[in-house]
Amino acid sequence: MRIRVDWRSSCSLTGTVLRWLSIPLAVPALLAVLDGDDPVPFLIAIAVAIASGLALEQLSEDRELGQRESFLMVALTWLGVASVGAIPFLFAGAGSAGESAFTGLINTPINAFFESMSGLTTTGATVMETWDFNNQPRSLLLWRQLIQWLGGLGILIVAIGLLSHLMVGGAQLMETESQTRNVRKLRPHISETARLIWGLYVGLTLLAVVVFYGLHLLGVADEMNLFNAVSHALTSVATAGFSPEGDSIAAFSPIVQWSIIPFMILGSTNFVLLYYITQGEFERPLQSEELRFYLGALALFSAIVVGILAFDVDLDLGIEPTIRHGVFNVVSLVTTTGYASMDFNHWSTGARHVLFLCMFIGGMAGSTTCSIKSLRWLVVLKAFKRNLFTAIHPEAVRPLRVSGSVVDEETVNDIFGYVLLAIVIFFGLTVLLVVDAARAGTDVSEFGALGAAASIFMNIGPAFELAGPMGNYNGFSAFSRSVMIVMMWIGRIEIVPVLVLLLPAYWRS
Repeated sequence: MRIRVDWRSSCSLTGTVLRWLSIPLAVPALLAVLDGDDPVPFLIAIAVAIASGLALEQLSEDRELGQRESFLMVALTWLGVASVGAIPFLFAGAGSAGESAFTGLINTPINAFFESMSGLTTTGATVMETWDFNNQPRSLLLWRQLIQWLGGLGILIVAIGLLSHLMVGGAQLMETESQTRNVRKLRPHISETARLIWGLYVGLTLLAVVVFYGLHLLGVADEMNLFNAVSHALTSVATAGFSPEGDSIAAFSPIVQWSIIPFMILGSTNFVLLYYITQGEFERPLQSEELRFYLGALALFSAIVVGILAFDVDLDLGIEPTIRHGVFNVVSLVTTTGYASMDFNHWSTGARHVLFLCMFIGGMAGSTTCSIKSLRWLVVLKAFKRNLFTAIHPEAVRPLRVSGSVVDEETVNDIFGYVLLAIVIFFGLTVLLVVDAARAGTDVSEFGALGAAASIFMNIGPAFELAGPMGNYNGFSAFSRSVMIVMMWIGRIEIVPVLVLLLPAYWRS
C-alpha cells in the first residue's frame, strides 16, 4: 500500500519556520557585538537556519496541509527549531572564561540540545549551575530568554490554529470556552488570526517590560535593570521560567515578585478571552466556566500552601513573606512558569507535596501554559459527578455542559483518553528515572524522580531535591537527560502529534 501522507508539504513549511528563525537569532548576535563578545555562534546558527530552511522549502510548493500533514509539521517544527536553537549553546556555552572543564556548562551536544528544547517548549529546566550564570555572556542568556518567548508564541498559534482543528485531547472544546464558534475564525484567515495573537502577545510583553523597568526607575527594584526587565518580560508572559539570574526570582525584591504574578496569570489565560477584553466585551470572560475553575484552583492551592507555611516553625518567614512565597510559587507551578521566589526544597513535606499536585493542573486552553490544563480537569470532574448521579438514576439522560454548551461524548472520551495517557507516560518516565539513577549511581529518591518526571513532561522546569528551583538537571545521567529531551518535546505539543506518527496506519491507510 503506498504512502499517502504528503510529508514534503510538512517539511516545506517547517523549512519556512526555520528560515524565519534567523531573525530572532540576529538579536543576540547584535548584543554580542555591542558587548564585545564573539557573535560567531549565532552567525553559525543563522547560516544553518537559512540553509536548512531553503533546502526544505524546495521539497514542495504546496502550502496546503491536511490533518496528517499538520501532525507531522507540528512535530517537525518543534524538533527542527530546537535543533538549530541548540547551536549557540553548543559553541558559546563554555562561558566567557572558557572553563569548559567545569560540570554544568551547556557546551556539550546533549546539554545544548536539552537547554534548547527546554527553552522552546517553555519548560524552563536547566543544566546550568547557579555559579555558571555569571560566566555566560549576556548574548547567550538573552537567547535563552528569546527561545522561550518564541516557544510561547508558537504554541499559541499552534493551539488556536491547529490543535483545536486536529481534535487533540479535547482541544476542540477551546471554541466553547472562548465563547466563540470558531477560534480559528476570529479573522477570516489563519494568518490574520496569527497576527492578532502576535499583537496581544507582544503587547503583554511590552507592558511587562514597562512595569518591571518602571520599578527600577522608581528606585524599588535595583536589580531589575533594563536587561533583566526585558529578559523576565519575555519569559513571564510565555509562562516559561528561564531567568538570567542563577537564583531565579529570589534575586529580586518583594515588589518585583508581586509584579510578576499577574503576568504569569495573564500568560496562562486563554488569549481569545484576552482579545475580547481588549474589545470591551467583558461579559465573555465572565461566561467562561474554565476561567472560574482556573482562578479558583489558584486561590485554593495558594490558601493551602500559605496555611501550611504559616504553621511551619522552622521557616518563620513572617506574614507578608509567607503569603508572597506561598502565592508566588503556587502560581508559578500551576501556570507551569517555573520561576521560584525561594528554594522550596526547604519547605515542609506537606507544602512540597501540594506543590507537586500543582504541577498537574496547568492554565487555560489557548494560552502559553503547559501541563494537562484546567479545561480537561473541569470536564473530568463534571463527567465524574455525572457518573455518580447516573449510578443512582440509571434512567436519567444528563448531557455534560461546559459554559452552558453541551459537550459531545466523543470529546469527553478524548479528554479521558488524553489524561490517562499523560498519567501513564508520567509514571513510565518516573520508573525510568529511578532505574537509571540506580544504574548510574545518582542520588535520586522516589519523590525526586516523581517531581522531575512531572516537571519535565508537564513542561514546568524546577522540581525537588537534585532538580530543585536552585538546582539543575545536570546531575541526571546523559541517558536520562536524553529521554527528558524527548519527553519535553512530546509533552509540549500535546502528545498526540508525536505518537500518531508511530502508527503504520498514519503513513499507509
